[in-house]
Formats: sequence, structure tokens, C-alpha cells
Amino acid sequence: MSGLCQSCSMPLKKDPAGGGSEADGTKSTKYCSLCYENSAFKQPDFTAKQMQDFCIEQLQKQGMPKPMAWLFTRGIPKLERWQA
Repeated sequence: MSGLCQSCSMPLKKDPAGGGSEADGTKSTKYCSLCYENSAFKQPDFTAKQMQDFCIEQLQKQGMPKPMAWLFTRGIPKLERWQA
């Protein structure tokens, strides 16, 4: 799953900010800027299911049909963030 945000599964190359940020200002190689900033998750209390629902909603706002949005997000529970 290299190259995907390990929180939401967005391809990191599609992240407009180039990735999330660590406390020292460096770019995260694991998490996108929509999920991770200053070494912290933006939605720290989300479960994998809540993240999946959130991502489906965001993809639908961009015009993607719900079944296709679900396909894009179905792997979220298997990502590194959710394995702890």
C-alpha cells in the first residue's frame, strides 16, 4: 500500500499539500495533509468505519457515485493507522 495515505487511502501523489506534516515541519511519508498535521491526526477519535463514511461523503461531494466511493474506501480498515 505504499504511496497511499495510511489513514484514508488517498494516493499521496494526489495530495495538494504533498503530504501531512511532522512536528518538525517535514512532510509525512505515511499520511496525507487531510488526515495528519503537526504529528497529529485531524480526526483523532475516528474509527476506521467513521473514516470510511467520511471519505465516501467527501467523494460524493466531488460527484462520485456512492457505490464507486465505497469501492475506493473499502480497504481503509486494513491501513496502518487502524491496525493498532
